[in-house]
Amino acid sequence: MALTHLLLIGAALLSLTFFSGSALAGEVGVCYGMLASHLMQPPAVVQLLKNNGITKVRLYNADAGALRALANTGIKVAVSLPNPNLVEAAGTMSYAVEWVKNNVMAYPGTLIDSVAVGNEVFHQAPELTPQLLPAMKNIQAALASVGLANAVKVFTPIAMDALKVPSWPPSVGEFRDDLAQSVMGPMIDFLDQTGSHLSFNIYPYFAYKEDPKIDVDYVLFRPNKGQTDKVTGLIYYNMFDAMLDAVFHAEEKLRNSLGHARGRMLEASDSSATIHETGGEAKVGSTNHTVTGQMSAAPAGWDAQAYNSNLISKVLRGTGTPYRPNADINVYIFSLFNEDLKPNEEERNFGLFYPDGTPVYKVDFQHPGPSPGPGTSWCVANAAVGDKRLQDALDYACGIGQADCSAIQPGGRCFDPDTKVAHASYAFNDYYQRNGRSDQSCDFGGCGSVVHQQPKFGNCLL
Repeated sequence: MALTHLLLIGAALLSLTFFSGSALAGEVGVCYGMLASHLMQPPAVVQLLKNNGITKVRLYNADAGALRALANTGIKVAVSLPNPNLVEAAGTMSYAVEWVKNNVMAYPGTLIDSVAVGNEVFHQAPELTPQLLPAMKNIQAALASVGLANAVKVFTPIAMDALKVPSWPPSVGEFRDDLAQSVMGPMIDFLDQTGSHLSFNIYPYFAYKEDPKIDVDYVLFRPNKGQTDKVTGLIYYNMFDAMLDAVFHAEEKLRNSLGHARGRMLEASDSSATIHETGGEAKVGSTNHTVTGQMSAAPAGWDAQAYNSNLISKVLRGTGTPYRPNADINVYIFSLFNEDLKPNEEERNFGLFYPDGTPVYKVDFQHPGPSPGPGTSWCVANAAVGDKRLQDALDYACGIGQADCSAIQPGGRCFDPDTKVAHASYAFNDYYQRNGRSDQSCDFGGCGSVVHQQPKFGNCLL
């Protein structure tokens, strides 16, 4: 994870530093599963990927046919060591070396950039938890032994139930007691040492399915009134951000508890995230394709096309989260195909395409959707950076930035609530509106973030 530092050395430097450290545009890939009857052959699948501008794929194994077909395409590939192989990989270094030779080294023309060791082990196979980190370390050592430690990163996708409270409010995000110190702490150390990252599978779809009273617009990235985390004061306009920030909070708490002893604390800008599964079920029967014996279980109001399209747009724009506005976010959509042979019937209709390559619905992997028009975006303060940085940014906005801050003076219409977040949000937004609503004019060195629903603090509507 790259560290980005904001230097606040006098007011003269603020105009420079407040326009650095923005989130980078992320990458969007797909999960290429193969549990489908009459599935396209790998060469045809690769052509499908190319035709749709898909530049990253995650395999749930290390399928030889797929890896050969992906050679010399420039498509980045994540291969997987499945859960049933964890015991051998953890217990025998020779097995790990042989696995790397057969499943990574054997394909020099294929751009394999990562190895997923297991998948949702704490959730799907908790009895294998003791073997997970040893298996990751052995695969990493095997990669190092053949000179691939820098080119290929080791990670493990984690389900959201590794957190005590998976989603709301994000500020209470914390790893479960049975995992925090014994597993997640050592794992984070390992990932730091190897230049890799935590990886989570995030599914707002399942949260909505369990509680359909949730505003579906909040789930689908559509305009909505938002939800306020009362601890941080941050407003969330989509569930994906809330779930991801719960992970960031959990990681921060654990890192900072370890940092006291090891001389390293997590900084507000020290964030990146790769979501290795996200998506949701599409309605069955929307085209001429029929699926015998299958009925869609998607809840009323759910729209897989809207969710995936809006998520892709978010990632391609380089938009972070309310708590980590500068976070670099990459995602893999689950899944490339509808897979009628999956043992879990609930996951059979998550595909972007039918097994023959016909689209279930259209999504654009290369171009973000249209940006909101004039008057539909605002700039708010990021409470996570702390009062000291907010005060410095507030002083800049009201001083050199020439924002009109009269309304947040004592007696002004927006003086209440008298908090740093509320006052800074007012000043940031005034500056942002006066400077063309560009993303840069809401940066403030990571202290501000753009939102697309009008914020309200107390009785003050920005």
